[in-house]
Amino acid sequence: MATQPASVTLQRRSRPVRPTRINILLADETRMGCQLLKNALTRSSTRFRVVECATNRAEVLQGLGLREVDVALVSEDLGDGSLVGFQILSELRTAFPKTRLILLLKSGSEDLVVDAFRGGAKGVFCKSEPIQALRKSIQAVHRGQVWANSHQLHLILEALVSAPTMRAKPSPRMAVLAKREDEVASLVAEGLSNREIADRLGLSEHTVSNYLFRIYEKLGISGRVELVLYILKQRQLA
Repeated sequence: MATQPASVTLQRRSRPVRPTRINILLADETRMGCQLLKNALTRSSTRFRVVECATNRAEVLQGLGLREVDVALVSEDLGDGSLVGFQILSELRTAFPKTRLILLLKSGSEDLVVDAFRGGAKGVFCKSEPIQALRKSIQAVHRGQVWANSHQLHLILEALVSAPTMRAKPSPRMAVLAKREDEVASLVAEGLSNREIADRLGLSEHTVSNYLFRIYEKLGISGRVELVLYILKQRQLA
């Protein structure tokens, strides 16, 4: 008797989802600096696509005007002067609001770190840090997060603590926070951890985490660093 062939069920393999390409503009003092940075970013990742390189203010503006750029890495010094990259942050934020800006620093100068965020940067990155950390910063900023290392965050918190303590009229977004949420947000801005906030307010850490989740949702922000920067900005307006 002939043997019946075994039935075979063919399953269509799902295609792997390709990660979104991130279009990047690089701005540095020299062409060589741009090329070295481009090579380092793209050598082991196809996710980053450097679409423009610039060495001065005019080239940055031209490049952002011609291309769709997701993230712009701008060195504090450009070919046309010291701190030019830092000085054009506000201009770039206003002219190209969809492009997220990361300021590349030679050192973690306190004034530059704090003022970079005031000028519209979504991240600051010191050139002495490894390239792997720069890749992470680009991905985080592209997702809408704010990037700062622990030392830079400490500088921001110090600036917040030393800022005038005048009570500003709450912005429409801050006004939506309940009293306890406002207390939690203020303690985060003072640099307290979830455990310290819980001890201060007589709550559990889990409850504090829930409050933070609601705060982020109400204010339209993505995390702790961005909350600190948001409150710092509110203090500035006081």
